[in-house]
Amino acid sequence: MNILKGKKVFLTGGAGFIGSYIAESLLRKGANVTVYDNFSTGLEENLERIKNKIHIIKGDILDYDFLRKSSRNHDIISHQAAQLEILKAMDNPVDDLKTNTIGTLNVLKACVANHIKRFIAPSSAGVYGQAITIPETEDHPTEPQWAYGISKLACEKYAKIFEADYGLKQTMLRYAIVYGPREWFGRVLTIFLKRILDNEPPVIFGDGQQVRDFIFVKDVVSFHNLCLENNKTIGNIYNVSSGEGITIEKLANICIKVTKKKINPIFENVSEGDNSKIVLDRKRIPSELRVLLQSNELAYNHTGWRPKTSIEEGIKLQWEWLKKNKGRYDFKSIRV
Repeated sequence: MNILKGKKVFLTGGAGFIGSYIAESLLRKGANVTVYDNFSTGLEENLERIKNKIHIIKGDILDYDFLRKSSRNHDIISHQAAQLEILKAMDNPVDDLKTNTIGTLNVLKACVANHIKRFIAPSSAGVYGQAITIPETEDHPTEPQWAYGISKLACEKYAKIFEADYGLKQTMLRYAIVYGPREWFGRVLTIFLKRILDNEPPVIFGDGQQVRDFIFVKDVVSFHNLCLENNKTIGNIYNVSSGEGITIEKLANICIKVTKKKINPIFENVSEGDNSKIVLDRKRIPSELRVLLQSNELAYNHTGWRPKTSIEEGIKLQWEWLKKNKGRYDFKSIRV
């Protein structure tokens, strides 16, 4: 039984990287989708294939009155709009707080005002801070060391309050590093691929032994939808992760293997918080995580979900997309 068929879903950030995939997947399940996006980072071209099948509203989550009016008569809100840049949050934590926390509060208030009982939204692996136990389970201490992680953790806490006070059926998803076609330019994988596309070697900061957890976008969307179809997920927080760690050095070598380029990575001794001398406008993140590796066992135990896409397969798909969409990564300013 497809319980999403005919449901009216209000999708904030639906023109973004992850949001656009969610919009497509909900359409395939027969849902009626409204995309609400201010298009500050979201792109109309992400919705090109479905734009005539959905309702698109240009609006900002910080405009509560317009948000409330726009989300009337919906059954579900999937809140994907967010400020995602760690360095930007460090440089301007007030704006990060406004977009992520106050913006989420506005969406939660709109749920209550419009009697929308189902809410799902991403949090982040950034809520954990430095790993104490590996892999990090959902009960791992939350000691974020970046402003971004604090703003996302606050969203989780507010969602629980709205569940307790108003009966909102909420689920929060702690995304690992989501990658795939349409990913915005600026994070490590995109910079590796862009440099390789330009016949330049990927640049690894430090010794390259930092461990990261990469999850393919379509696997994320699959779990998102399972949560909406499974009442057992209501009230819970889940890691949405591959559950497999990969070093940055290995990531660079996989990129080289997939692209079949005869180059070797470069190691650059950049201190945390300093700018690279090789990669334009690229700064090494201060207070860098040594390990980001999340357990996905709770997600599996509650829904049977497992990610299906290997890192090599996913990077190959992203590479093939990039070769056809070179202009998407032609930016001087890099977003982290």
